[in-house]
Amino acid sequence: MASLVWLITGSTSGFGAEFVKALLAKGDKVIATARNPSKITHFQEAGAAVLKLNLAADQADLNKLAEAAIAIYGGWMFCRDDWIKQFQTHVFGPLGVTRAFLPHFRARRAGTLVFIRSTAAWGGIPTLGAYCASKSALRELDPFGIRTLLVEPGFFRTELLNANNTVYIDTKIEDYEPLTNKLYAQFRGAHHQQPGDPAKDVARIIEVVTSKGDAAGKPFPVSLALGPDAVSTLQTKCTDTLELVNEWEVVSSNTTH
Repeated sequence: MASLVWLITGSTSGFGAEFVKALLAKGDKVIATARNPSKITHFQEAGAAVLKLNLAADQADLNKLAEAAIAIYGGWMFCRDDWIKQFQTHVFGPLGVTRAFLPHFRARRAGTLVFIRSTAAWGGIPTLGAYCASKSALRELDPFGIRTLLVEPGFFRTELLNANNTVYIDTKIEDYEPLTNKLYAQFRGAHHQQPGDPAKDVARIIEVVTSKGDAAGKPFPVSLALGPDAVSTLQTKCTDTLELVNEWEVVSSNTTH
């Protein structure tokens, strides 16, 4: 199989950094992006192309990025906080990047989009409504040979809960204080205690995209739960949803003319 070309957003740390390392080791062509490219010069030294990408940029700037990236290798597969920031980072930014590349994908009648969602999109977490909502907003594309994979990981040992990356906002409503204090303590205590290995997560995603390993011979999935905790969360949510639908079937169904 010919080497693939990948554009990786958020390459400074977490899944983004793991993707770059794994794909370079695999021999694929990688364009690593970050808001501050000076933080990922080590990837350039390792063989990746490096570009500046701010997911809060407007569409015109994202289109320019797409043209600059296309000019590097020519062919593509790319992967890919208050309410406005959350949706800009998790929805509008990725959609803008997708929109910039879709004309190239349509012309080739091929391409793969990989979005990192979250199991939080399935059930919600108190005090994290914006995050959960933004993670549930992205859906799939499949026309013109363009594949979309929505990855829904459980808890992985990334820098998400690093004190420098997580902002805890004290509630101004006294009734919510016991809830927020309990949750914030759990989040602070979970940093680097998460069970998932980001490198193994990325390896699984690459297997699915390339139809290798345990993914060989399987149809390309619309979504992929990653981590035993994610599998358990989705199974429980699906079971609970079916029970709810069945319990309320008569009420729900008695709505036709």
